Amino acid sequence: MLSLPHTTPIFPNRCLLRSTSRPNYTRRRLWVRSSSSSVHGESNETTIMASPSTTKRVVLVRHGQSTWNEEGRIQGSSDFSVLTKKGETQADISRQMLTNDSFDVCFTSPLKRSKKTAEIIWGSRESEMIPDYDLREIDLYSFQGLIKKEGKAKFGEAFRKWQEDPANFNIDGHYPVRELWSRARSCWTGILAHESKSVLVVAHNAVNQALLGTAIGLGAEYFRSLLQSNCGVSVLDFTPRADGGSPHVCLNRLNQTPNSPLAGGSSGGRKASKQIILVCHGVTGERDNKAANDQPMNMLGVIQSQKTAELLLDLRVDLIVCSSKAASIETAGVISQVQEAAGCLGVDSVPRYLKTKQMNELDVEDVLRKSKKDEAVPVSASIQPGWLSQLDEEAVSALWNRSGKVWESLLDELSDEDKSNPGDAMVVVGHPMAHISLIAKCLNLNKECLGLFHLDAGSISVIDFPDGPSGRGVIRCTNYTAHLGRWSVPITRPA
Repeated sequence: MLSLPHTTPIFPNRCLLRSTSRPNYTRRRLWVRSSSSSVHGESNETTIMASPSTTKRVVLVRHGQSTWNEEGRIQGSSDFSVLTKKGETQADISRQMLTNDSFDVCFTSPLKRSKKTAEIIWGSRESEMIPDYDLREIDLYSFQGLIKKEGKAKFGEAFRKWQEDPANFNIDGHYPVRELWSRARSCWTGILAHESKSVLVVAHNAVNQALLGTAIGLGAEYFRSLLQSNCGVSVLDFTPRADGGSPHVCLNRLNQTPNSPLAGGSSGGRKASKQIILVCHGVTGERDNKAANDQPMNMLGVIQSQKTAELLLDLRVDLIVCSSKAASIETAGVISQVQEAAGCLGVDSVPRYLKTKQMNELDVEDVLRKSKKDEAVPVSASIQPGWLSQLDEEAVSALWNRSGKVWESLLDELSDEDKSNPGDAMVVVGHPMAHISLIAKCLNLNKECLGLFHLDAGSISVIDFPDGPSGRGVIRCTNYTAHLGRWSVPITRPA
C-alpha cells in the first residue's frame, strides 16, 4: 500500500477566509450526527468523530452514466433510473483500473444505478458488500423526475437558488444540501468504525461531494466545488492520532476518471469557459538531498513529462507558465514542442502557437532549503509523508504568501486571455508543493490546510472556471496519474 501523507488534523476555525471578496466558505470539524437535529436539517454538532483504530484508505466512486443522466433528468434519491450501456462500460473500465487493488470491504448505496456499478467493479471479490441507505443520493423532493428545463419553468426562483446558492436552497420545507452534509457525517461513523484498512465506497455525485467535504472539514457552501464525474475515483487517507482525537485526513486524489479529465463536460451543470491545468514536473535527479542545486529531471521524469504532453494534446494550450527551475522548464519545453507538432501528429489541422512564461514566484525549492527544522525536506518532485510538519512556521508562511501572488497573477493572465482567446487553457508547471498551495488558494482556504492535499510527480490537476476567471473555481481533478501508464501511481496496495 502507498505510504500515506501526514496531514493536518481538523480543528474548527483553523482555515479562515483569506479575503472577503470571495464566497463565504467555512470549514468545519468532522462530526457524528447527534440524536437531535436543527430546524434546517443540519445536525447539532456536539460529538467528535472517533478516530479509526488503524490507518485507513477510503476510495470513493460515483456510479456510471444512468438513463436519467442521459436524459438530463433530476434524479435525487429516486430509484427509477438504471445504468446505460455507456454507464456499464464506464464501470467496467473502473473495474479494470482497480482490478489489482486490494479492498477489505465495499459500502454501496442501495439505489440500482449505484448498486450495479458496485457489483461490476467488485467483480469476483469474496469480501462483503454492505448496502447503506445513508449513501443514497441527495433528497430533492419535488424536483425529482423533472427535466432540468421543467424544473426551471415550474419552480423559477427555487431552481435559480439551487443553481446559484445550493447550500441555502429550500424546497418543500427542506434544505437538501444541509441535510446531505448531516447525513454524510453519519456515513463516516460506520465507514471509519469498520475493521478494515482499505474501503471501497460506491455512491452518487452529491453524496460523494458531501463525504469529501465533511472528511476534510468543508461546509455545505463547498457543494459543487469538488467535481464528481461518472465513475470518477477519489481517495481519502485517514491516520489515527495518538491522543485519540479526530484523525488526520488527506485527499490523496480527486475524480480520477475512466476517460481523460480534459475531455470536457460540465462543472456544476455548466461548461467551463476557462481552465488552469496544474502540471507537476517529473522526478528530478536528487530525491533526498536538501542542499542539492537546481536539478534536471532524471529518465523517469522525462518519461513523465512526455506522457503529460501527450495527454495535453486533447487541449489547445495558449499559455504555459512555469517556475524558473530546470525540471519545470524542461517539462514546459516538452509540452510546447508536442503542442506545436499537433499538425504533424495528425491531431489538429490548424497550427498551434503558444507562449511560455517563467514565474519566479512558483519556485519553492529555496523555501524548503531555508527551513530551520532539523529534518531534511526533499527538494525533488516527490513529496513525502509529513512534509508540512517538516517546515517551520516561517517557511510555511513564505510558501503561502508566495502562492497568493502566483494565484492572483494567474487569474489576471487568464482574464487577459479570456478577452482574446475564449475557451483556451493555461498550463502551469511547477513543484507539487506549489500546486497544493494554489489548490488551497482556489478553495479560499488558509495555510493550515496545505496538509489536506497530496500530489505526485508527473500528476496533473484541473481547475475549471464555469463563470470565468472572476468567478468561483471548481476542482475537476487532483493528482491524476492514469496517463502515466505503467508509471501511474496505484490507488491502493496490490492484491
